[in-house]
Amino acid sequence: MLTVLKIGGSLAVQPEKLKALCLKLGEISKKHELLLVPGGGEFADGVRAADKRFSLSMQVSHRMAILGMDQYGLLLSNLIPDSCIIYRLEQVEDALDSGKLPVCLPSNLMQTEDPLENSWEVTSDSITVYIAGRLHASKVLLVTDVDGIYTSDPKKNPDAELINKLSAEELLALNKWTSVDLFLPKLLLELQLECIVVNGQFPERIEAVLEGQAAVCTLITH
Repeated sequence: MLTVLKIGGSLAVQPEKLKALCLKLGEISKKHELLLVPGGGEFADGVRAADKRFSLSMQVSHRMAILGMDQYGLLLSNLIPDSCIIYRLEQVEDALDSGKLPVCLPSNLMQTEDPLENSWEVTSDSITVYIAGRLHASKVLLVTDVDGIYTSDPKKNPDAELINKLSAEELLALNKWTSVDLFLPKLLLELQLECIVVNGQFPERIEAVLEGQAAVCTLITH
């Protein structure tokens, strides 16, 4: 069964840890069918900066940010052994059949279909869940640089507590910053999907989740 993983751009801040994660993903893909979707990271941050300077339209900034995801996807594919770039969801099966780990560059799909709100509330988190829904994936993992969803920002508040499990309705009701985008709970409810937020600085946690074992993470149920 296919698992779709978003690899957060924030992980690129620590190159050695990102490299270790990429090597581990190459290993895991020999046992599990995976599709990777890149985050935006510093590439999308560049678009945010341009948006502030030039007051871009939401459509233009949204499309530019997705192109940033493509750039990060190329970087990831360069680091992951036996990976390949794909541009269309129809290419996933062929890539897996050939023993490759597909990395989806989403700009072609998202600009052709334009299925989601053009807004900074929609990031690679929601795009990953949309792709997972299209592919009827069994699991969706949002791999980032924190352990999951907290009661407040753990980078600013040392007393923030990890939430191990919450529903999409509960997440929606929070209506505040978390480690996932604001549109995500709405999409999870619409598609009747659940997802897991897990820290990619500890690749063994990703493997544990895929093996159905206990791991430090947050499960968002639908």
